[in-house]
Amino acid sequence: MADNAPPPPRIFHPARRRAARQRLRHLQGQPDAPHYILDDMIEDVLERLSFLRHEPQSALVVGDWTGMLAATLAANGCAVTRADSVPGAGEQAIDEERPYPFGPFELVVSLGTLDTVNDLPGALVHIRNALAPGGLAIASFMGAGSLPQLRQAMLAADGERPAARMHPMVDVRAGGQLLQRVGWGQPVVDSRTLTVRFGSLERLVGDLRAQALGNVLASAAPPLTRAMQTKAQAAFRDAADADGRTSERFEILTLSGWRG
Repeated sequence: MADNAPPPPRIFHPARRRAARQRLRHLQGQPDAPHYILDDMIEDVLERLSFLRHEPQSALVVGDWTGMLAATLAANGCAVTRADSVPGAGEQAIDEERPYPFGPFELVVSLGTLDTVNDLPGALVHIRNALAPGGLAIASFMGAGSLPQLRQAMLAADGERPAARMHPMVDVRAGGQLLQRVGWGQPVVDSRTLTVRFGSLERLVGDLRAQALGNVLASAAPPLTRAMQTKAQAAFRDAADADGRTSERFEILTLSGWRG
């Protein structure tokens, strides 16, 4: 972004965002911790690389706390740098809204983090600038259409005065416009649906917290009272199938492009 450009709107709170990543680190250390969103993103990245026959010799992977993608790339002879806003063992610290302190790379992958940056165009520019000529960027994160059942449950809880409890999200059309704006070459934008069934609203919320997908809005909504929680739980149960489980949808948006 230009130096004289106005600052982006402050939608997300950086401290709450970091706290969510720190909580993820703790909860992922527990047995049977859920990580199906990240697993799906990693599988998709590997499929794209195979289809494109892109075999990078250097890569930056942001947001993969499991290390699975880095390990797979390294097994194919790629030198991998791992990074996160809350780095764990073997990871570098990174602020995705500032120029990257390392690079260039033949591949940059961002997994599950860009949906909560305040300056998404700027973050995409920094990814492009971290690429070597001919390098490929792939960014996956939660997109518009995600969590419809949770949204309905929160609306039921709030009644006639709904509070801002859910994140604004980017759809395919907006993603395409963003990539054209920030200069990614041969841009491709698509989304896919991951459906997960839950026996309770509490289990859904627990899975979201364990995967750093909880609320990190700058303006915190009023806490739910016990009566409001009861209404939300009832709305979630009302959406259940005959077996008593509710299907929740996760829309994963993926942006990809090249640096000429």
